[in-house]
Amino acid sequence: MISYLLNKITYALLTLFGVVTVIFLLFNVLPGDPAQMMLGQNEDSEQLALVKQKYGFDKPISTQYFYYLNDLSPISFHSKKQNDYTFLRAGKYGAIKLFSIGNTTTVFKLPYLRESFTKQGRKVSDVLSETLPNTFVLAISAIIIAMVLGVLLGIVSALYKDRWLDKTIQIFSTLGMSIPSFFSAILFAWFFGYILHEYTNLEMTGSLYELDDFGEAMHIKWKNLILPAIVLGIRPLAVVIQLMRNSLLEVFNQDYIRTARAKGLSEFQIIKRHAIKNALNPVVTAISGWFASMLAGAVFVEYIFGWNGLGKEIVNALNTLDLPVIMGAVLIIALLFVIINIFVDLIYVWLDPKVTLQ
Repeated sequence: MISYLLNKITYALLTLFGVVTVIFLLFNVLPGDPAQMMLGQNEDSEQLALVKQKYGFDKPISTQYFYYLNDLSPISFHSKKQNDYTFLRAGKYGAIKLFSIGNTTTVFKLPYLRESFTKQGRKVSDVLSETLPNTFVLAISAIIIAMVLGVLLGIVSALYKDRWLDKTIQIFSTLGMSIPSFFSAILFAWFFGYILHEYTNLEMTGSLYELDDFGEAMHIKWKNLILPAIVLGIRPLAVVIQLMRNSLLEVFNQDYIRTARAKGLSEFQIIKRHAIKNALNPVVTAISGWFASMLAGAVFVEYIFGWNGLGKEIVNALNTLDLPVIMGAVLIIALLFVIINIFVDLIYVWLDPKVTLQ
């Protein structure tokens, strides 16, 4: 187990290093001056030079790349010269000093994702920490809907193979996989939030936290979660139905299932005790991939429903070319992909004892 985790952590670090390199080079070849973006309409030559010096924009790309890695690394190196970008300014981030050699101080800190270009110098970590929990709530809700309904409908479809009920479920799952999420979002928002608003009491747009009628305090609005969670869960639901049905049909043909039937066990007991656990392996694989994708792919759903999550924040950052926010969001998503993959491997071992961690 320890050897497996060490290998996974090594691969994870290499993967994240590759992601950091790609997104840094990609966004630094885009047209536009980051210093001008930060100053907006108030720029002048003197302020522009100061901002470029403060954030290292006046340095070559290779030097800026080193600065970015230094900001992200938990162990970073800082100059004692106040004019250097790497000078450890007060308020930049909390750090524990380890040791000093000459003009360089080595510190331990949390990864620093820099400051937003368009949000008056707010830290990217603060911006993302406000939106990521909302996306987590949305993604987890959608996955729960997909898992519960998908497994149940997949079992029903397998038990009634080639009958009208099975064919109806298959048509539903095919439609679910075919319809794009942004189209489903528009359709659901219009139909349930506008046409049937009188009966559903659901809104076309809304986030998890909203101001009250007096504009004084934020309150949780759970009903705003219903439509985006259903829309986001439709496609994984369709995939889970198909996988659960096919996997269960394959398990039903195994010898130990025939033995269980010969012993007189009911279909419910066979599914509960023997079949469902072995049939869940491909479902877990699909769900893990979908959950990670939801964190990155909820962009259209969040934007259409006005859900203040990571996806909506990415769209806003793209519209304003707020590069630190975009780069920080991509890094967070890449890290979550890695963590989820490790977690799924551990679930495999629990589901199937024959699987070993190598």
